[in-house]
Amino acid sequence: MDGIQRRHAIAQLLSGQDKPISAAALARRYSVSRQIIVGDVALLRASGLDISATPRGYMIQRAPSGLVRRVAVRHDRADMEAELNAVVDQGCIVLDVIVEHPIYGQLTGPLQLASRYDVSQFIARCRQEDAAPLSQLTDGIHLHTLSCPDQEAYQRVCQTLRDLGFLLEG
Repeated sequence: MDGIQRRHAIAQLLSGQDKPISAAALARRYSVSRQIIVGDVALLRASGLDISATPRGYMIQRAPSGLVRRVAVRHDRADMEAELNAVVDQGCIVLDVIVEHPIYGQLTGPLQLASRYDVSQFIARCRQEDAAPLSQLTDGIHLHTLSCPDQEAYQRVCQTLRDLGFLLEG
């Protein structure tokens, strides 16, 4: 399989998936290095395919289902897992994290966290990579875009975040 065929196959595979696929998994599937996959994804993006790199792998962005809302929160690194679990426990998906950087403006990191398992995998990867969250750039202040099944789920998220002392209001 040459590069053009492989990129076509990657695009097809990602188009048919609802969950992210890691570069390592793609590399194994197509018997190439992870770096070749990273290059392939860059070329697919340059050709106009909307591929996001989430903490768990690549995926093609689709319009979120349900009610899409944003919450503004503030907490330290130690509370990140509690905050994310507060959202997914109410049936909502954490689509991304957004911070305002003084030089670059808005920085957004796709997350796509829909369950406690997703959250635990994300937290484990942060620890494994010793990666600092984007919110560290803004003294813990950040936004999350959420996809919720309904207004009641969103209100439960807000109340839980408020109870935990994380929700920024007014």
